[in-house]
Amino acid sequence: MALALVMAFAAAACNRAAAGNETAAAVPATSPDTMTTANTDTTSVKVKVETTLGTFTVLLYGDTPRHRDNFVKLVNEKYYDGTLFHRVIKDFMVQTGDPDSRNAAPGQHLGAGGPDYTLEAEIMFPKHFHKRGALAAARQGDQVNPQRRSSGSQFYVVTGRKVPESYIPTLKAQLEQGQMQAIFNGLAAQNMDRIRQLQAAGDQQGLEALRQELISRTEQEAAAHPMTLTPEMAQAYTTVGGAPHLDGQYTVFGEVIDGMDVIDKIEKVETDGADRPKEDVRIISMTVVK
Repeated sequence: MALALVMAFAAAACNRAAAGNETAAAVPATSPDTMTTANTDTTSVKVKVETTLGTFTVLLYGDTPRHRDNFVKLVNEKYYDGTLFHRVIKDFMVQTGDPDSRNAAPGQHLGAGGPDYTLEAEIMFPKHFHKRGALAAARQGDQVNPQRRSSGSQFYVVTGRKVPESYIPTLKAQLEQGQMQAIFNGLAAQNMDRIRQLQAAGDQQGLEALRQELISRTEQEAAAHPMTLTPEMAQAYTTVGGAPHLDGQYTVFGEVIDGMDVIDKIEKVETDGADRPKEDVRIISMTVVK
């Protein structure tokens, strides 16, 4: 498959974070987390989330234990209490978990806060995907975060939209292309020193040769680990909807199991140009439930 990959990857992979307007991420790079060994317990956990617009319950998956345990730790520490849903995009998702939002002034830009660590990715795709109601971790984009490490606290719930059955082949192609772009971005980041040397020398021929080399490696890796659009995914996206363009790129570590109507209320609030609700929507409390 041909790739529309340009030599601008050199500067972009080093200097630019995800824009945030079509992804669910906009958090800063932080020091590595200390949770390097995942808990072998695969028990799922329920958490009740009380907000100013109502209460919903999420199920944290047992097969993403780092994210589950970190979330439970923050819940028990009351870390989320008082935080805002600072980023809300209709037919896409609602995002929260920025501690800087607790006492934020009206119009203050949010989305850069969190603890002093990030989490190792636990992307269990295609088992867990971005269907309506999915709970996933925000993160910086691949260009500065090729390992796709998650924010230590920020998360989002997918609302999304349904797609017609005729669009399924297009989704499959987008999934494959997204995988290849992500592989390429990671390889570019790994070769950044070499790229800079070639740029400094003005060696356009060398840069093009490197680009072709990375494209070839990308295609080989993608062929060895092909992305799959499962029947379950196709059914979900055509019947309840979701955000399939994020699949395989972010850690989905749970889902809303009760109170999705509350998420819908949050999604429908009026927002400003930065996607922040004009009237604060706040988490009152979170509680681990049996």
